[in-house]
Amino acid sequence: MNSPIILYVEDEPKVAASVKQGLEENGIRVDIAPDGAVGAYMSGNNKYDLILLDINLPHVSGFEVCRKVRANDPTVPILMLTAMETIENKITGFDAGADDYIIKPFDFRELLARIKVFLKRRASGTAVNTEDLILRIADLELNTGEKTVSRKGMPISLTAKEFCLLEFLMLRKGRVASRAEISEEVWDLNFDSGTNVVDVYINFLRKKVDKNFEPKLIHTKQGMGYFLKEL
Repeated sequence: MNSPIILYVEDEPKVAASVKQGLEENGIRVDIAPDGAVGAYMSGNNKYDLILLDINLPHVSGFEVCRKVRANDPTVPILMLTAMETIENKITGFDAGADDYIIKPFDFRELLARIKVFLKRRASGTAVNTEDLILRIADLELNTGEKTVSRKGMPISLTAKEFCLLEFLMLRKGRVASRAEISEEVWDLNFDSGTNVVDVYINFLRKKVDKNFEPKLIHTKQGMGYFLKEL
């Protein structure tokens, strides 16, 4: 079995070298891109199992690199490593298509653990998903393989994180999901559930999935969480 290979886009040579060494000691091959332009080029011309991405990059920002990567590959995991820790920056990162967001300085053991989670999920998903799964609730339809969503036959454009949230709620088939459950399942390890990111993304989904349609499908169970069901 071939070792996984990831792309690390980082303009600080010492940080890049340190992370590269640690990952390669754990059997993960690493390509380094020293700026956003090179990162966008390398991601578009090579197949990677995961991408680590700084935000403050020369030439092309990490947010823009993330959008370019996601446009070319809707499934590759993207982890942002950055000192920009405001909730606004996190939302921008997730909206651009990031799957996780790790604040500098970080503990390498945590970074390695998160990377292993995403690599394991990607490997198992590739192995078992031999056909697309179509999820339907009322007139809402989600295709897990093609990563498409439609309602009343009209396509709905979602970001990667919005898609993951909607898929999670649809798979629960009307059962209530708490903010903590959503944080853990959609945003993975040690996500800061004290922020309002979950509520923000529920509102994003409502505007796209419910605002111009009837009946409303996304509901709040006061003090308990959210669920998706035709009432």
